Amino acid sequence: MPSSKIAGVGFYVPENVVTNKDLMKYMDTSDEWIRERSGIEERRFAKKHEETPTTMAAEATKIAIERAGIDKEEIDFIIFATLSPDYYFPGCGVLLQRELGITKTEIGALDIRNQCSGFIYALSVADQFIKAGMYKNVLVVGSEMHSMGLDFSTRGRGISVLFGDGAGVVLLQPTEEEGKGILTTHLHSDGTHAEELAEISPGSHGGYHLKDEDFGFPTPDIPGEIFVYDGLLENKSYYPRMDGQLVFKKAVTKFPEVIMEALTKTGYSTTDIDLLVPHQANLRIAQFVQRTLKLPDEKVYNNIMNYGNTTAASIPIALCEAWEKGMVKDGDLICLAAFGSGFTWGSALIRW
Repeated sequence: MPSSKIAGVGFYVPENVVTNKDLMKYMDTSDEWIRERSGIEERRFAKKHEETPTTMAAEATKIAIERAGIDKEEIDFIIFATLSPDYYFPGCGVLLQRELGITKTEIGALDIRNQCSGFIYALSVADQFIKAGMYKNVLVVGSEMHSMGLDFSTRGRGISVLFGDGAGVVLLQPTEEEGKGILTTHLHSDGTHAEELAEISPGSHGGYHLKDEDFGFPTPDIPGEIFVYDGLLENKSYYPRMDGQLVFKKAVTKFPEVIMEALTKTGYSTTDIDLLVPHQANLRIAQFVQRTLKLPDEKVYNNIMNYGNTTAASIPIALCEAWEKGMVKDGDLICLAAFGSGFTWGSALIRW
């Protein structure tokens, strides 16, 4: 049975750089306050009406397939992870197919909704397709345009200062080379605290999961008026919500657990890791995990300082950037790990 290897990597971030000081124009915050809590110095915001998660993914894809040495028509499956899609439906997978100009190939496209863990989940699914011999060139995408849906007021500063826009892509291919490629992936979830890191509306929940909250729904005698309704604009439940302390507590526990799970499964230890690329949620989380695993600075790659949290895109962006800097070399043992909304978390161990 073949293994899956990453044959090409690519990423794209918008040109528009937004610093912490820039955000002070819209909310009561400061550069020091943001850096102290997250490590973020700046992020990128896409151009309104000109860029979308799909267009950014297309730019990253062009780079990845060129590095993989294939034509776009050779892509035989697309897996697209995002929490900020162009449309509620259809998903971004088919839009990317169209943006690349390969609709005539009629390849399959799958959308993944696992937020910060989305790329790891997508990579694991792609890995199974490759191992089964079903596909030979699987495009795995993480792309986000958070700037279109954040609350840029003082009320929303605890969340809005954290996020940025961008896309990262890897092209997965089979390999018969012994001991190379994706060695193992591990996926987990616990929905107990699903609403503690969530965008509640618009949606079809009708208040079922949060019965103590008044969403201002109109009379139940009228069909519809649940997904979108007049009260939605008043209660502003369309903005994301987060219990930061709970997320931090869970993340610093589950990150090391799932990394160790991958290492134990393959017979390795933390000293064997050449580079850990964690989801860029918060620099303080990444540093806590690094200390827990006793990894030196040169074995952990962080770029949240420059891009903020790009959710599903953060790992492929960081992986690609590290590769471009020569920090990912042939034969290296690379560990990817993520934790996010749901809660969901996962890891992948790769022999490059």
